Amino acid sequence: MIKTRFIGIDPVGKNTVPVGEIAAALLEDAVAAYPTETFYALGAAAFSRRAVEKIYRLKKRDAGKPLSVIASDLDMVGELSVSLPPAFRALAGEFWPGPLTLVLPAAARLPDFILGPGRTIAVRIPPLPWLRALVREVGEPLTATSANLSGEKELADPAEVAAVFRGKVDVIVDGGPAPGGAPSTIVDLTSSEPRILRLGTIPEVRIRAVLQS
Repeated sequence: MIKTRFIGIDPVGKNTVPVGEIAAALLEDAVAAYPTETFYALGAAAFSRRAVEKIYRLKKRDAGKPLSVIASDLDMVGELSVSLPPAFRALAGEFWPGPLTLVLPAAARLPDFILGPGRTIAVRIPPLPWLRALVREVGEPLTATSANLSGEKELADPAEVAAVFRGKVDVIVDGGPAPGGAPSTIVDLTSSEPRILRLGTIPEVRIRAVLQS
């Protein structure tokens, strides 16, 4: 068991969030539970094998299921992908920052342990300014898998997150209750036609309308 540090923030207010403190921990292979625009997530510096493997152990997640990541901006997304498919600009322009995860062909420099089948990367840009600032401070993407045990419900209540992960993660960023609802919608852009892999906050009808416009 490890000593979990709790950091309280106001994720949508004007109070200064200690992103430097959180980033410093992540850059030392820490794992943090943090609030997103939907549920709480488990975050690690995406290029840290040690931290990423720790998340798999904590969640009891199948090693064959890749972790999604969050990026700070479009420039970072461009560095993660070898090429941006034609539908990317339309979907990103309409829904980012927001709860849309796009599966893209990964750049050659990305480590295998963060990639999905066929060397793909699943990424989104979150709408919370403090979270984008945190990613910028770390200087690389952060994992964004839900803060739960595999197969169990997503958690929006920081007290429930603490009950599951206190003593197991290095940091819990307590931003109060997350909005909950549905997780991010996932769209695969690596095939000839975009494929919706998971329905979530953004309904299929809106995705289809943008793709057909």
